[in-house]
Amino acid sequence: MNDSRRWLARLFAAASVLATLAALPMVAAQGVASPAGADKVKTLRSEGAVNVADTAAGDVFKVERDRPPLPRDFVQQPPLIPHTTRGYTVTLNFNKCMDCHSWSRARETGATKVSLTHFRDRDATELPNISPRRYFCLQCHVSQTDAKPLVENTFRSAQGLK
Repeated sequence: MNDSRRWLARLFAAASVLATLAALPMVAAQGVASPAGADKVKTLRSEGAVNVADTAAGDVFKVERDRPPLPRDFVQQPPLIPHTTRGYTVTLNFNKCMDCHSWSRARETGATKVSLTHFRDRDATELPNISPRRYFCLQCHVSQTDAKPLVENTFRSAQGLK
């Protein structure tokens, strides 16, 4: 029993030393000037490297009240969100989207109501609240933005949607 305790103590000491050694490069890097070119990033949108400080903010969204659904490009495409969602909290216990898009608040806020399809489970049973599989809105719905495509593509809208 005594030997096993010594062995565990040695193992713990070795793990502590390894963890300390692994943290040293991070500690040493704090407060030290970055090497030349470290603030440059290669991107898909331009040739060569881009200065990080010169990059635009990440959300160049069309900020506006909800309006009729935007045109869709393929069958079963989830509607786009015509406003920013930066800072929206969607957790197991709270969904910021429902502050405006719930059936009880949609008229007051001018937002689009959540579709009835979101109140059905996988067996098509009507539920009193949003189905857990449809609760995390940003899994399917994305904010509309004016960003140019990252890569060229030949995508064309579905013929039936024109």
